[in-house]
Amino acid sequence: MSTTDALPASVPASAAVPAAAPGFWFRALRHPGFVIGGVLTALLVLAAAVSYVWTPWPVYEVNMADKLLPPSWAHWFGADAFGRDVVSQLLVGARASILVGIIAVGIGLVVGTALGLLASARRGWVEELVMRLADFTFAFPAILSAIMLTAVFGPGIVNAIIAIGIYNIPTFARITRAAANAVWAREFVLAARACGKSAWAITWQHILPNIAAVLTVQATIRFAVAILAEAALSYLGLGTQPPQPSWGRMLAEAQTLMFQAPLLAVWPGLAIALSVLGLNLLGDGLRDLLDPRLTRRG
Repeated sequence: MSTTDALPASVPASAAVPAAAPGFWFRALRHPGFVIGGVLTALLVLAAAVSYVWTPWPVYEVNMADKLLPPSWAHWFGADAFGRDVVSQLLVGARASILVGIIAVGIGLVVGTALGLLASARRGWVEELVMRLADFTFAFPAILSAIMLTAVFGPGIVNAIIAIGIYNIPTFARITRAAANAVWAREFVLAARACGKSAWAITWQHILPNIAAVLTVQATIRFAVAILAEAALSYLGLGTQPPQPSWGRMLAEAQTLMFQAPLLAVWPGLAIALSVLGLNLLGDGLRDLLDPRLTRRG
């Protein structure tokens, strides 16, 4: 006799076996925010990758004959005050944004996660010390830290990366501690402690895998913040230095030409806005998709 035959007549056959939760990519492709964010982020990465093998014009080539040319077939987005092709600069400028984002977020993720896990595992004075250090670090935002580093070591992209990375550490430390504390209270962790596992073994085997989704979402969002911070620092002359293209410095150079060539400010501003929008949408989408409470929603 089959399982369906054994069911009462009032119970539909479809209730015999619970419906399986939709797969990640099935739900992802039905999430408009995730799709739009993924496309915009992919375009950012593609622009940086393409710039290594091709640009419409040599990015460092100065041609005063093309000074402030409007968009045309030769220069799709026009040329700047030195006759340099704007599209080429935008493509190469994407490299700086991605480089700063990856390294700065990586610094914050690795150091901040380690501190947060330490605070959660040891508690007591260790947790208090880590959290007070995080509070102290919050008093020095990325721009202020970059100004201090510049005063000592001079301007440059390395100092910008360090400043943004330091600013990311307390953010990841706080989020890691909060998420880890919630997992430490779960039954399977209490069972692991009852079996005699050390705090570090539990942290590595149980805590970190269960908060990985939270850290992934936060890293995506902080990537967007890092791109904004890099653009702001370059705009102030503290980040990427000439002749290396940077979206923030392109904005700084365009501000004196707003009445002569306003589009010079539009293109890098649009690139920054779309990149940040894409990463934020991607992060929000990941947060929804990785939430176990939403996995059964069609």
